Amino acid sequence: MTPAPTADRRSRPLAPYDALVLAGGQARRLGGMDKMAIPLGGRGLLDRVLDAVPDADRVVVVGPSRPLPRPVAWRREDPPGGGPVAAIAAGLPATSAPLVAVLAGDLPFLTASAIGALRAAVGPDDDGALLVDADERAQLLAGVWRSAALRPALARFPEVAGVSVRRLLEPLRARHLATGPAALAAPPWWDCDTADDVERAKGWL
Repeated sequence: MTPAPTADRRSRPLAPYDALVLAGGQARRLGGMDKMAIPLGGRGLLDRVLDAVPDADRVVVVGPSRPLPRPVAWRREDPPGGGPVAAIAAGLPATSAPLVAVLAGDLPFLTASAIGALRAAVGPDDDGALLVDADERAQLLAGVWRSAALRPALARFPEVAGVSVRRLLEPLRARHLATGPAALAAPPWWDCDTADDVERAKGWL
């Protein structure tokens, strides 16, 4: 991926988008618990991510189905637990909008405004836009992509189980969007991979 300079593009009308939420991980670093149901502020992690995409044309969740406060299209990666690229491969055919937000299901502070900023950041020469963390590292599962770029990138892999997200996105040109250091507020790029991550997230509530 090639980072590009950040620019304010909010004067442009935003293209329609679908949301693809990856919720099938095995949470090994959390002892195999149901990570998507971990409560923060009285709501599960997955519920909080879905709050960030209220205006998506369609929401596709890849993972084991569960009750949710809004209708979504459910898909399952093959094999179950085959990794995030397998999950993207399972969910992407269910999307049709020009842009698709590809999101981990464990981003408790992701907001609709952050998604809007990502959509606005995708310029004519960009394939997508990614949030970056306080150390300027791209959060690869907190981004918005042109469907027309993501689909051929995925088609490069006849077998998707075990393929890394970095390898999938490597040929795509991504604009990097900084949102501020973690010390100042609950950052939208924060993911909850470990028990320590969850505890720190609780401190921002």
